[in-house]
Formats: sequence, structure tokens, C-alpha cells
Amino acid sequence: MELPYFIKGAILGFSIAAPVGPIGILCIRKALQFGRFSGLSSGLGAAVADTIYGIIAAFGLTFVSDFLLAQKFWLRLIGGAFLIYLGGRTFFAKAIETSPPNVTHKTILADFISTFFLTLSNPMTVLSFVAVFAALGLIRSEESYSNALWLVGGIFVGSAAWWLILSEGVTYFRKRLSHQVMVWINRCAGMLIIGFGLLAWFTLLHL
Repeated sequence: MELPYFIKGAILGFSIAAPVGPIGILCIRKALQFGRFSGLSSGLGAAVADTIYGIIAAFGLTFVSDFLLAQKFWLRLIGGAFLIYLGGRTFFAKAIETSPPNVTHKTILADFISTFFLTLSNPMTVLSFVAVFAALGLIRSEESYSNALWLVGGIFVGSAAWWLILSEGVTYFRKRLSHQVMVWINRCAGMLIIGFGLLAWFTLLHL
């Protein structure tokens, strides 16, 4: 019965992606500034990274998770610095007009890569998946690799669905925002992203 695993994975992926954090703020800002494809590609970068952590948890790749957790200080340090950098760029970014922007494949790829590596910089995510899998009894020693594959496939679909909904929703309201509002959105988003970066650095004191 693989379908229940896919459905549970989709619900899990959607639930993990939905809380608004630095990735969500970046996705919203990209969708507002550059349109749905930029916002969606940012979200898909996070979805792929979440899926990788789901694979590690589902297949019990302890040597990978142990390595990532052993390097969590440096990963969090680099991730925090990257968030502060992105926050600074966002804060001082010029608000563009809400007419259809010139978004290239290079721009979309850059959006994808930035959120992909930013999400990977938090190795604690794999522990979240392990905890949820154990709590829900999704993966047990007698389960097959087929069930695990359906589970992680569902995680990607559920996560991607959230980013699609978010990007489309933000794009719908995009043309209703004035230039001045876009300026303040950039400033507020920039401060929030910098705040997340500083918070990541603050947690280093407790590692």
C-alpha cells in the first residue's frame, strides 16, 4: 500500500514548508518583485533540500546525518552570514515597477540555488524528519525501500505545492501594490531576514 505513504509524505512536506521563516520571506519578496516564476523557483530550492533531508531520514543514512550534525557549527555560521548578506541586499534593493519584469533563466537558477543551499545549511532539519517519522511510525525496520521512496516523493510534492500556492497568491496581489509599498516591503523583509541570520549566529553560543 504505497499510496498512503505518498499522501502522508505530501501532508508532511506541506506542513514543514508552510511555517513562515527566512525562506518564506525570500519567496514572498521574490514573487512580489519579479513574479511567480522567481518566487516558485526560490521555493523549489527549499523543497529539493527538504526532500534530500527526508531521504536521509527515511533511508537511515546515519553516516550522512552524523557528518552534517558534526559540522552544524560551520553550516549555521555560514548560513547566518548568507542570511545577513541577503537581508542587506533586500533592504537596500530598489523596488521595481509591478509590470512584468525581465526574469531570465539565470535569475531563476540563482533563486533556486540560493534557497537550496540556505535550507541545507540547517542540518537540524534531518532530526525533525527523523522525529516525525518515528512519532508517526512511518518508517520501521520491516518497511521496504519502495515505501520510503513513496514517502520522500510525497514530501517533495507537498512542499512544492505550498510554494506554488504561496507564489501564486502573492503574484495575485502584486499589481495592487504601489511603488512606495514595495519599498517598505523590501525594507521590512530585509530586516526580518537579517534578524533570522543574527538568530542563527546567536544559537551558536549554545552549541
